[in-house]
Parts: sequence; C-alpha cells; structure tokens
Amino acid sequence: MNEPVIDLTSINAVVFDTDGVVTDTARGHAAAWKHVFDAFLRGRSEPFDIRDDYLRHVDGRPRLDGIRAFLDARGITVPEGSPDDEPGAATVHGLGLAKDQTFMAQVEKYGVAAFPSTVALLHELRRRGARTAAVSASLHGRKLVTSAGVMHLFDLLVDGNDAALMNLPGKPDPALYLEAARRLALPAARVAVVDAALPGVAAGRKGGFGLVVAVAREGGGAGDLRAAGAEVVVSDLAELAIQGKVPPVTS
Repeated sequence: MNEPVIDLTSINAVVFDTDGVVTDTARGHAAAWKHVFDAFLRGRSEPFDIRDDYLRHVDGRPRLDGIRAFLDARGITVPEGSPDDEPGAATVHGLGLAKDQTFMAQVEKYGVAAFPSTVALLHELRRRGARTAAVSASLHGRKLVTSAGVMHLFDLLVDGNDAALMNLPGKPDPALYLEAARRLALPAARVAVVDAALPGVAAGRKGGFGLVVAVAREGGGAGDLRAAGAEVVVSDLAELAIQGKVPPVTS
C-alpha cells in the first residue's frame, strides 16, 4: 500500500470534494436522506439504511441521480416530475426537493463546520506553493464552503450551479474535476483529487488525475474506495504528509 504522501514536485494542485472532506456535512446529508426516503418507503420497502444505502447509492452523486440510483436498487419506479413539484411528492423531483429542504433547515439551525485537519492541510499546501480548488455536486456548494469559513483557502470552486450551466454530468463522470483542473490551467496528471465517496474516487481515476486520495472516516468502506481507484486511503487528512514544494512559475 502506498504511503499517504502528496509529492509537490509532481503534483501542483489539489482539488477537494466538499462533503465529508472539507465540510462535516456528510452525516447531515445522510440523516436528511433517511428522513425523506423512510417517509416515502413506508408500505413500499424496507427503511433506508443510513450507512450502506447512503454510501452505495447517493453519496457523492447529484441529488436527482442519487434518488434514481437508490430507487432503482429497490426496484421502485416513480415519475420524474418537475422542479415545480411539491416537496415530498412521489416523483424524483419531489423527493429531491424534500431532501434539499430538510438538509438546508439543518444547516440554517446548526451551521457548517470544516474539518480542522483539512484546514491545516490546506494552509500547508498553499504555504508550499500548491493551488487548491473545491468541487461540490450541490447547488449549495458555495454557500456551505463560505458558511464553514474556508472559501479563502481555495483558488476556485466548481459546484452544482456550474454543472447545470455547463451541462456537466455528475460523478462518477470526471467532468466536474476536469473543469476544476481546466480553470487551474493544469493537466489532470499534475493535479491530485481528494474525495470521500465511491463515485468521486471513480471520477478521479477515470479523469487521469495524478493522485487519487480517499478519506474513509472511521475506516468505513476503505476496501471499496481502493477498489474504485484510490491510490491512498486515510481515515483523516491529518495522516496525509506533504513533501517538497511546487516549483515557482518562470516566464
């Protein structure tokens, strides 16, 4: 198993997924999904498993893609509906709106925290000349990162609003990560990706990035993350060492 190291002589930038990597929001997302799916599943199927179902079907995916994937796994079909549906309606959009409403109510009530080890890593990367970017499939990505007080530690952010405007597919397609690399003016081979979800790790591998780091908090799903393409798996970014410095740009 490779040592948990980022070598800045070959990697010039690091792109971070937000949920579960930068912001401590994954548990809030999982709880919101369970609240919405359990109400919908009553009388139709077994309750939503807040760990296995979340990790396998919705974690790291755009919200509507996650709903489709989970319902397909349960053999349940519902209409697509539209963004004008009532939150909680038995449609893909209705369930998505209910989840968004539930999650953002939690954010408004409790706020958003950044992982201290990630903040420390971001400071060290920037001190050594590396560029940094944040990627989120969420339409609220910018709000969440700003609320966590860490936007200043990123050169740029690509979120669900960018994906919608540019018609970019969601993970496991690497489009969001490749767009971040493009905005950093770097080839993917000179960029590291850090993600905590299976679709994000798969996206990093498919995109040809120079290093794919997975965060398996409390060791959960480490084997699956390696199988998806992670070269380095850590339970917390405090375990990740930084070597070297990014060479200065010369004209």
